[in-house]
Amino acid sequence: MKKRSEDVQGRVSELLETLKKVKGQARIQALKELKQVVAAHATARKTVVDEGGVAVISSLLGPFTSHAVGSEAIGILVNLELDSESNTNLMQPTKISLMVDMLNEGSVETKINCTRLMDKLMEEKEFRSESISSHRLLVGVMRLVKDKRHSNGILPGLSFLRSICLLKQVRSLIVSIGAVSQLVELLPSLEPDCLELALFILDTLSSLPEGKVALKDCANTIPNTVRLLMRVSESCTQYALSILWSVCKLAPEECSSVAVEAGLAAKLLLVIQSGCNPVLKQRSAELLKLCSLNYTDTIFISKCKLTRTIQ
Repeated sequence: MKKRSEDVQGRVSELLETLKKVKGQARIQALKELKQVVAAHATARKTVVDEGGVAVISSLLGPFTSHAVGSEAIGILVNLELDSESNTNLMQPTKISLMVDMLNEGSVETKINCTRLMDKLMEEKEFRSESISSHRLLVGVMRLVKDKRHSNGILPGLSFLRSICLLKQVRSLIVSIGAVSQLVELLPSLEPDCLELALFILDTLSSLPEGKVALKDCANTIPNTVRLLMRVSESCTQYALSILWSVCKLAPEECSSVAVEAGLAAKLLLVIQSGCNPVLKQRSAELLKLCSLNYTDTIFISKCKLTRTIQ
């Protein structure tokens, strides 16, 4: 085992030395091999970091880097434990710009790696929102999230979008690229972990006036979110409720009726009667009251599917 570990370390050292000297196809081959070794062995990952390999690989990323080199380099970096200095180095505009290009034009694997790496970079204190305040970046992320042929990109894409959403300065830009309606349309097909992220993003965007309007204007916002109440997790119910509240408050007459017809009243009663936290129950009660304003008591009770109980 020790021998094998030494072999791996030795090979990593050789490859790093090679990368300092070669160009063109030889560089791509060395990167490909290093990427495979790094993906397979923890010792390889440690050796790359210990021997200054991060700086060597990062130095290959720049305005004139081919995507063939860039995609392999990113594929290595995304699997390493990077320190603050390395992350700060990777935040240089030319390097981010290359990642954004590859996010839009690379293979699915490359797109995912770029997404994961940029998401990691956002954790740095030094990270500046201008780095990702780019129409092209956001469009690339949304394209990854919507790619039904390659569902392995959805979770990293949504995870990155969630991180971006936490930056208030970028939220308007996310709304402006049409992300709200695109995410709403995706809701029925998402797995629970992805669903929670998507709902969080939509809820966060609903804090903006234009986010509320985008949610209201999307025909499936209400049916898709009503369907999710009490279906997945308490967090999902909370986000869905918050979204419905935003929309119904914005246009009570129009949206409340649509929501009630979509079965919201009965769902809200379920929340109120459940073991959910009191804040959720309170919000449900308020929303139920808001929805009832457009109906006579008798009709509203029938909409709650409670007629039999009351009789």
